[in-house]
Amino acid sequence: MNRTPLVDGAVAGAVGSVALNAVSYVDMVLRARPASSTPEESARRVAGLAHVELGPEDQAANRRAGLGPLLGYGLGIAAGAAFAVLVARRRTPPLPVAVLLLGGGVMAASDASMTALGVTDPRRWSRTDWLSDVVPHLAYGMAAAATWNRLRPPSSRRG
Repeated sequence: MNRTPLVDGAVAGAVGSVALNAVSYVDMVLRARPASSTPEESARRVAGLAHVELGPEDQAANRRAGLGPLLGYGLGIAAGAAFAVLVARRRTPPLPVAVLLLGGGVMAASDASMTALGVTDPRRWSRTDWLSDVVPHLAYGMAAAATWNRLRPPSSRRG
């Protein structure tokens, strides 16, 4: 089957997004912590900047609850596709490097966008807050990199 690197990258990003969410949910179970409000608040801010009315508050809250995670999946899929563009015509980096590129890239994009939107300020995060952000993003990177390696034929990985 002849697949394009972009599609493989998007699939790898989707798998990474599932891993990120699963690790986040495990953290919620283990620490009995509530879900983060940052995805919904990000959706609120993006809708406001785009001048998109989400309806009466009860409906708007439900829409934000759906839009927040969709923004996250969109970012994760886009990051996988961007990784594909970056490495498609090159030798695939070693797994630890790919994990850091993918996980670190998604974390930087996510945190930077939420900071720019005024949703959060990483300078004020505690050590626990940072761990709660780093660990799921490393899971994203590992799952996305492993999926990329699995989807690409060996000849395309040799460069």
